[in-house]
Amino acid sequence: MPVTEDVKLGEGVRIFQPNLVNLYGCEIGDETKVGAFVEVQKNTFIGKRCKVSSHTFICEGVTIEDEVFVGHGVIFINDKTPRATSDGQLQTEEDWVVVPTLIKKGASIGSGAIIMCGVTVGERAMIGAGSVVTKDVPADAVVAGVPARLKNRS
Repeated sequence: MPVTEDVKLGEGVRIFQPNLVNLYGCEIGDETKVGAFVEVQKNTFIGKRCKVSSHTFICEGVTIEDEVFVGHGVIFINDKTPRATSDGQLQTEEDWVVVPTLIKKGASIGSGAIIMCGVTVGERAMIGAGSVVTKDVPADAVVAGVPARLKNRS
C-alpha cells in the first residue's frame, strides 16, 4: 500500500508505518500523525496537528480542519445512494457525485464511528465511539448513538 507521489505532506507529518497505509491525491497538514492501515483518498484535505488513528478510511470529498482527533476504525462515506452498476454495467466515477463532508477545527471522533456524507461536525464537537452521524453536529456538542443524538454541550 503506497503513499503516492501526488500526496502533499506538510512539514513534520508522521506516518508511523508508511508501507501499511494507502494515501493518494490528498493533502495532509503540518505535524499531523497517521496510523497504520489508514486509507486517505484523492481530493481529501487533512489539516495541521491532527491525529488519524489506525484502520481509518477517509474517502474523497472529506475536509478535516486543524487539530482534529480521528479514532481507530472511523469510516467516512461520500455517496448517499451507492450502487455497483448502472443499467447492468459497473459504475465509473462519471456515474455518481461526491457529497462533501466537513469536520471543523478541534473536533474529536471516537473509534468505530461512521460519518455519513453531507454533514458538518462543528468546532470542538465530540462524537462518541461507535456512533453513526447522519446530521450536522453543532460546535461544542457531544453526540453519541445510532443515529447520533445530542447528549450535552461541553
